[in-house]
Amino acid sequence: MIDIHSHILPGLDDGAANMDEAVAIARGALASGIKQIVATPHVRTRRYPSKETILDATSNLQKELQKKGINFPVLPGGEYRIDPELPQRFSKGELLTINDKGRYLLVELPDAYVPDYTAAVLNDLQAQGVTPIIAHPERNDDFIRDHSRLYELVAHGALAQLTAGSLTGFYYPEITVAARAFLEQGLIHFLGSDAHSASGQLPHFKPGARETMRVLGEEQGHRVLKINPQRVVRGEFIEVGELKKKAT
Repeated sequence: MIDIHSHILPGLDDGAANMDEAVAIARGALASGIKQIVATPHVRTRRYPSKETILDATSNLQKELQKKGINFPVLPGGEYRIDPELPQRFSKGELLTINDKGRYLLVELPDAYVPDYTAAVLNDLQAQGVTPIIAHPERNDDFIRDHSRLYELVAHGALAQLTAGSLTGFYYPEITVAARAFLEQGLIHFLGSDAHSASGQLPHFKPGARETMRVLGEEQGHRVLKINPQRVVRGEFIEVGELKKKAT
């Protein structure tokens, strides 16, 4: 499996503090069945970490893992806080898409609400040929209260990534309920660890993957866990299945 959401790069955000912790995350990810990982540090300001900083940090970590004999590909990316200027910054080449393929961008919303400009920003990104992936929508209060808010964004071309721990009780019960509902409604296209350390969320990846298979069944579960992540890191097109709007 490929984990498209992690904070493995040392010293860039609230994830790994140093190289030793980053290596520990890599070892833990391998133990959790993850074969490749996308490094997606938080990018919440216009200046840092820059695209170049993330690319350099990814390269340095990969060299360290190779030096230690750990065969574990780390791919570059970023988790970008939703902002009205994201489309403009993308057009200037300032944003780092997943694996630097120019096709998919991981976008984070605030936990408490969905900003009014969200749909416009996601649509503007799509108009430039980049597909936004909404990070952990099951942890957003507005989405939890009103599933149709997420449905509308996905129906208009956005994709969504679920945190594995949301399925296993790592967070609040209402988050677990929303996570399973979003899976059942076809609103989720990827599973991610959102790992910030070798403990915490990361050990929940494997049981979260099992729960994903249980909820979705073998065919669709395989798509979410393996096919879609492979296509993302290659910059390939992803087929979106049927969406089921929650009855009101």
